[in-house]
Amino acid sequence: MAIREKTTVTIRMSGAVLSHARTDISTRGLTQVIDEPLERGGTNQGLTPTETFAASLIGCTNVISQKIAHKNGFALQVGSIRLEAQFDRRSVMLAEDIAVPFPAMTLHIDAATDATEEQMDQLRTELAMYCPIAKLVRASGTTLTDIWNLTPLTAT
Repeated sequence: MAIREKTTVTIRMSGAVLSHARTDISTRGLTQVIDEPLERGGTNQGLTPTETFAASLIGCTNVISQKIAHKNGFALQVGSIRLEAQFDRRSVMLAEDIAVPFPAMTLHIDAATDATEEQMDQLRTELAMYCPIAKLVRASGTTLTDIWNLTPLTAT
């Protein structure tokens, strides 16, 4: 009997507020610390809220890319994903309302693959369609660019 996954789920999390800068987020029996650096009054025990958001884009890009490659029948071994994000901090500094706090984000994805150029074009198209974090980023007005540094997959 095949297990049928739910198409809509409710994500439940809770945040234990330990200070003005630190929040411990719990979900599924896991806890993640979100904190500010020392120079902003935090304890530097975790990523900042904006770093956590940016990290979720990296994680989502990895997961969805791998799923797309598997679905389309080619190998993809992602070695690293780096993010460069322009961040206009005036809103978090309470200086000015900024409509698009991240005007541009660029992902640099290093991977080995046996995919053809057409398969990689399809992966890029589907990644834009299926990665929920990337969709939110683009919908906010951010220019999101992904640069793939591909090497041929060598047989082992």
